[in-house]
Amino acid sequence: MSATLTARTFLERGTGAFLHYLHIDLATVGLALFFVIAGGLAANISLFAASEAARPYFSGQVSTPAATPGAQPVPQRLAPAMAAALDQVAQRYRVSTEALQPVFEAAQAAGRQWRIDPLLIVAVISIESRFNPISQSPMGALGLMQIIPRYHQDKLPKDADNRAFLDPVINVQIGARILQESIQRQGGLMEGLQYYAGAIDDTEQAYANKVIAEKARLEQQSRRKYGAAV
Repeated sequence: MSATLTARTFLERGTGAFLHYLHIDLATVGLALFFVIAGGLAANISLFAASEAARPYFSGQVSTPAATPGAQPVPQRLAPAMAAALDQVAQRYRVSTEALQPVFEAAQAAGRQWRIDPLLIVAVISIESRFNPISQSPMGALGLMQIIPRYHQDKLPKDADNRAFLDPVINVQIGARILQESIQRQGGLMEGLQYYAGAIDDTEQAYANKVIAEKARLEQQSRRKYGAAV
């Protein structure tokens, strides 16, 4: 029996005969081609297997961001250090890797854009929100990186409102930019972290020390699992 049937054959034999044929020869068919008969008309539907590179990453309907907030997202592969950190965070906070994937991709993309170690961004998220994308502080800070909307309206994508601060990808993009500006403004990493937290007067730099310690844990996991340089 031929592996290809014409539309005329389907119409003559009917849907039932076609389904029977498909059941028998499914193992030999490389590309499934079938016709749906509705109102006497047959529609040709081709099935394609989507490649991993083209597979959309979802957090709801959120994909990995491009360089500029609001631009068309572009999926990317995580570096070994980030992949190892993702596994560690998923286990530690009991969050699915599928939900964390776009967050880590956003951190990696934002790190490249703003020239910040993406593991530092991940460490800030860990301290700020424990990877809860709808977290809100008593001061009104929102999302993964706890951004206070009234101070950062200028960083929102065009035509976006305050709800965008709760979008995980947008939140990470904006948060990374704020972090980079804080470090640059204060002239150092520790001082920049303290400024980010609104704790510039803390001489013991408790917040900065927490972030650096968290980053060190992520790096250790990367070396242990992949031998990855970070």
